[in-house]
Amino acid sequence: MEDLNQAAETVASLMRLVTTTGGLSLKYRITAGAGAADPDGFERRDIYVECKGPDTELLLANDGELLRSLEHLAAKMLRLEPDDHDRVSFDANGFKASRARALREAAEDAIDEVEDTGEPFRFVPMNSRERRMLHMFLKDSGLQTASSGEGPRRCVVLYPEGYRIPVERSYGGPDRRRTPRRQGARSSY
Repeated sequence: MEDLNQAAETVASLMRLVTTTGGLSLKYRITAGAGAADPDGFERRDIYVECKGPDTELLLANDGELLRSLEHLAAKMLRLEPDDHDRVSFDANGFKASRARALREAAEDAIDEVEDTGEPFRFVPMNSRERRMLHMFLKDSGLQTASSGEGPRRCVVLYPEGYRIPVERSYGGPDRRRTPRRQGARSSY
């Protein structure tokens, strides 16, 4: 994302589409560059979009699923590599800041529990951004962390110091990749 002004205009076009064609009643402010910090103070983003308005609750339903979807669409429109998707962040009603506080509190509680019991602690499954934040919150504890599981069941596990972390096995099911059909080939089903 070399030209932040052009990137901000691309995100603005997405938001215009969402509010006009999509019919969502939202106001939005897009900040690009040095001022684009997440309200949780966790990281600076290249593009930060704050949404407000009557339909804000729709963005936050199902644990912010639509908010995350808008982030994903914006990252795709900007042609960002998956590792760079964090450079675009959407928020509404301070949702991300409150979620970051909740994750920090959960990290502190898990650290106490692991230190008290000497047993690993498995967090609930969460999206990649939240897992990354959790790893960062846990980093200074001196305990080990690892992500476990696949897809929507992927979660962070906090291990006691010196604990031997098990190696994850990949799913041994059938290979789901398909070979492409030849041009003009017809299916028999």
